[in-house]
Amino acid sequence: QVQLVESGGGLVQAGGSPRLSCAASGRTFNIYGMGWFRQAPGKEREFVAAINWSSGSTYYTDSVKGRFTISRDNAKNTVYLQMNSLKPEDTAVYYCKAQRYAMPTTVTGTGSWGQGTQVTVAS
Repeated sequence: QVQLVESGGGLVQAGGSPRLSCAASGRTFNIYGMGWFRQAPGKEREFVAAINWSSGSTYYTDSVKGRFTISRDNAKNTVYLQMNSLKPEDTAVYYCKAQRYAMPTTVTGTGSWGQGTQVTVAS
């Protein structure tokens, strides 16, 4: 099992640039990819970004391309989400997911989830 702990959320002004962190512990040696998802009030959880743990290849949903950057620090078993030019519609609980054997680009599928961190963007 992999345990994930997110941090870095909070209340930010529109246009702000917070950075989320997700620290992994436990059986991290077999992580294939890690990703970020978000869930806005009244909406389903959606994919935001993912990164291949070994190659560093990245994937983004269209709405965040050019504004968000996912990165990882293998030595610290930590993945980051740098968010720039935040908009009120980015308000959501942001979740980290780790997955073996495949990239975590969908809500379904096996994997480990963090508890989430709230990001609220004030206009």
